Amino acid sequence: MTAKSPHPQKPKSTYTMNRVIAPFLAFFLMSALSMQAQDKTDRPSPPRSATAETTAGEVTVDYSSPGVKGREIWGELVPYGEVWRTGANEATTITLSSDMKVGGKTVPAGKYSLFTIPSEGEWTVILNSVWDQWGAYNYDPGKDVVRFQVRPKMVDESEERLTFTVSERGVVTMAWEKLRLSFEVE
Repeated sequence: MTAKSPHPQKPKSTYTMNRVIAPFLAFFLMSALSMQAQDKTDRPSPPRSATAETTAGEVTVDYSSPGVKGREIWGELVPYGEVWRTGANEATTITLSSDMKVGGKTVPAGKYSLFTIPSEGEWTVILNSVWDQWGAYNYDPGKDVVRFQVRPKMVDESEERLTFTVSERGVVTMAWEKLRLSFEVE
């Protein structure tokens, strides 16, 4: 006489079907979540890019573009004396296609995070070797490639969204609210 197993076995066709469908279902769900996570255009501070071919090579700034939205920006939303990601979301980055001078120092070709330390007078501009980071929360001054001072200008016309431009002469300009901050890449 044969003893009955306390665990009934599934029919082979159901077992085989589950082994085939489960991986496809998992792949589909992961793909859908990944695509949703990669769509950054619906963010309140959407991604933007500014690029120019200069005499020294190509310069690209990738950033997220927050809006003023009636807020007090300088000294409030963006505090003075603290490292700022110079945008929103991920750290703003600058990519140099060849070795270039930034802030009077030769910077090797590559991608860098672009941080600033705002103040009521001169600002500190920082290129940091750790470019793939969220905001400035894990900013490490030991990874700075170059730091230099720039005096921003206040203008009459307000820019609602933070905007970067790169000119063919190699001038990188940040404009937000009534502030304009520029530096040269050569």
